[in-house]
Amino acid sequence: MRENSVRCLGPHGLHTMAYSEWGDAANPRVLVCVHGLTRNGRDFDVLANALASDYRVICPDIVGRGRSDRLFFPDDYALPVYANDIITLIARLGVDSVHWLGTSMGGLIGMFLSSLPASPIARMVLNDVGPLIAMDALQRIGEYLGKAPDFASLDEAEAYVRTVCAPFGKLSDAQWRFMTVVGTRPKAEGGFEMNYDRALAQPYQKAFLEATEISLWPMYDAIRCPTMVLRGAESDILLRETAVEMTLRGPKAKLVEVPDVGHAPMFLDEPQVRAVQDFLLAERG
Repeated sequence: MRENSVRCLGPHGLHTMAYSEWGDAANPRVLVCVHGLTRNGRDFDVLANALASDYRVICPDIVGRGRSDRLFFPDDYALPVYANDIITLIARLGVDSVHWLGTSMGGLIGMFLSSLPASPIARMVLNDVGPLIAMDALQRIGEYLGKAPDFASLDEAEAYVRTVCAPFGKLSDAQWRFMTVVGTRPKAEGGFEMNYDRALAQPYQKAFLEATEISLWPMYDAIRCPTMVLRGAESDILLRETAVEMTLRGPKAKLVEVPDVGHAPMFLDEPQVRAVQDFLLAERG
């Protein structure tokens, strides 16, 4: 794994977006993996390592998360800013097209970019997200977003992560510790905190919790690239009827369901990684 960063232009100035990179830097086949709302690019360590022989794998920390800058104006934490940052990143990589894996928020960014004319996304996996988002689940996320306490130790942090991330499924002790280590950061005065800007909660409240429905079907219907939907079988974000409808319209996505997982599969075990690998590399068969 290599660490790098790129300077991006936002509505109120410049900011730095960090990213991790795996595989041969000269490989023209690029896979961009984008995380969920409060996570970061290190979530994909296991998957990126598995796919590094086939791809140059790029795992950005979307601004406000991980090693990337925090923004001065919270309202700038929005889809157009994220999409613009990704286009800047792709330009830095020097390729015309990429494959895409997006978890939750990362999937929404991918849907937006792939719906545009001349999109750089040639093949896409949407991980537990779709054009219709269940409002009850958005309320659930809103209950903890930006409200995490500071932690005196990693053990305290892990107890919190196990609670709010319980829908990730039946992870092993080692996997929970990994999710905690990459999802937190040390504080200068000691202890740990979650590795995202608490101010993310402000635009989230405006965009989602004050809405009566979130429907992005026109965006989804404009997608033309081959698409797979990976759904946690117990997900409260992507309901099964929505996932099935995604197989019938727009890009007519392939649907794969992961048993005993809610929102969202985290690619820490071989079957989940294999599902992504098989779909993304199918065009080579």
